[in-house]
Amino acid sequence: MPVLLLERCNQIMNETDIRKYAGLMRELGLTGLEVTEGDRVMRLERAVPTVAKEVVTLDAASASTVTPDYADTDYISVTSPLVGVFYAAPAENAEPYVAIGDRVKKGQTLCIVEAMKLMNEITAEEDGVISEICVTNDQVVEFGTELFRMKR
Repeated sequence: MPVLLLERCNQIMNETDIRKYAGLMRELGLTGLEVTEGDRVMRLERAVPTVAKEVVTLDAASASTVTPDYADTDYISVTSPLVGVFYAAPAENAEPYVAIGDRVKKGQTLCIVEAMKLMNEITAEEDGVISEICVTNDQVVEFGTELFRMKR
């Protein structure tokens, strides 16, 4: 879940403010909130309830046959190497780096993932054609989230 950073100047933090920020966190689904007042920094965090996941055990023979439909050798999956916010273009009103059907070369920038105010360019590791864009602009992505699917 995302963390929202807020700056407030020249005001004293009180219980009413803390409750207001806690309500904002709940409303926006945030797990953390950092408020800066002058030289003081206050961070609110809340635990996210975990959902039990079903565990499936496969033997080695069946595991090799269970693959997603797209995971054949003709496709390349481009995944996020970090947690952050996906941006399809270098600026808000700029053209996206790539679109479906674009031919890309190894090393070409595909998108940006912003993490802690650092813009990390995600580049193609192989030549290919963009066949699917799996996330939307401004979407928070996790490590390993599939960003693009490319045809070799």
